[in-house]
Amino acid sequence: MPVARRTLLGAGLAAATSALTGCGDNSAPDPGPAGPGDAVAGTDAAGNRVGFGSAGNPRSPSAAPAAPSDDTPPAGQARYAQDVTALLRRHLPATPQTVEHKGFPGAVALVLVDGKMTVHTAVGEAVRYGAGPKLLAASQRVPMRPNAIFDLASVTKVYTAILLLQQVDKGRVDLGAPVRDYLPAFTGTGKEQITVEMLLTHTSGLPVGAKVTGLPDNAARWNAVLTTPLVSGAVPGNTFRYSSVGLMVAGKIVEKVTGQRLDQALRTNLTTPLRLRDTGFNPNSWVSTTSSAHRLVATDARSSRGLLRGTVHDDVANHLGGIAGHAGIFASASDLAAIGQMLLDEGTYQGKRILAAATVRRMLSNHNAGKPAIDPERPNRTSAHGLGVVLNQSWFMGKLASARTFGHTGFAGPSLLVAPDRKLVLALLTNRAHPNWSWSNPDPVRAAVGDLLAAKVS
Repeated sequence: MPVARRTLLGAGLAAATSALTGCGDNSAPDPGPAGPGDAVAGTDAAGNRVGFGSAGNPRSPSAAPAAPSDDTPPAGQARYAQDVTALLRRHLPATPQTVEHKGFPGAVALVLVDGKMTVHTAVGEAVRYGAGPKLLAASQRVPMRPNAIFDLASVTKVYTAILLLQQVDKGRVDLGAPVRDYLPAFTGTGKEQITVEMLLTHTSGLPVGAKVTGLPDNAARWNAVLTTPLVSGAVPGNTFRYSSVGLMVAGKIVEKVTGQRLDQALRTNLTTPLRLRDTGFNPNSWVSTTSSAHRLVATDARSSRGLLRGTVHDDVANHLGGIAGHAGIFASASDLAAIGQMLLDEGTYQGKRILAAATVRRMLSNHNAGKPAIDPERPNRTSAHGLGVVLNQSWFMGKLASARTFGHTGFAGPSLLVAPDRKLVLALLTNRAHPNWSWSNPDPVRAAVGDLLAAKVS
């Protein structure tokens, strides 16, 4: 079970759109637990949403749940949508009274094939536990909705890479230039050799995380990030080592060259142009009260921070005010899938160009060929990596893995996977860290969904 990275980040290091059924908070008032466009309606005995169809016409609560039919796909969805739903349900807590789960309390999956939605399903619960953690009474729980908003954790790195590459397109950043050209405070022995590209390919030699606790203010905390020393013996450019510090620094370069804080740069350069109304840092500042009650998905519930819902799970990002290049973005499955589709379509989405096609091709090519990988958490991992995206990793892509398949995972349970050869985008969001991240490994279900889709989509 992968625990080393969060152990380091925590104790060690802290010692689309309407077309995809998403709905924004500046639209009509939230309709409540089951809104128009939801892919599922009704609950089973365990409180899990079941059945497909119009949420505006749910079956009577007294009616027996209809058994899924292999011959009747969900309205507007592929036949295999029910297979995806069934697979996800197998990872839910066994009964309404089950305390410790081995998968996740809830999940949302959205699949696009050739730009068309073939699956959009929600299972389980967005909030199942209170602080302690303690299992909540059924009446206090929040069912998972297809438009639920999740903590994307390290999937944030993809967004940071896009924002930085936009500045490359504009001629403001040179990937081959030393980081110190943009951030003079990026100091330390050997760090003058680190280029901007190395931050995005995880070959900088920087460690997983930074020590930012016990410092008086955010300026001091960011100075600690920028002065984080290299891993002992590391030579920049030689070896893949997963590093959140590298993407924190990349986010700072975005801020330096745009003159905007990272959350503002995200809004100006990505979410506003793409009309992604369910994406951003610190969602409690932009999600309406009504929507937050039904749509925000909980993560941890066992720490001194209490139940985390709408507050970033990552400890370092939290100390940095919830806004950082490595973690902190929240989004719905629809909005996340739009990012995958934009990259699949070489930088455009719904007629809006975000990145130059040549830049996207560069982003999605392997920059680490022939380099070793050091990842104690996943010893079978290869170094294959683009600029801010993971390439060809079967440990979470399953049988969809190929030299061209790309994506990213997040510690709290989210993942994005894009298989260009099949024109497929998968946004798979789970709340496996609710209430305790150590209970489950999110990779097996990610790979299992990849295997299922590999068999169904040619």
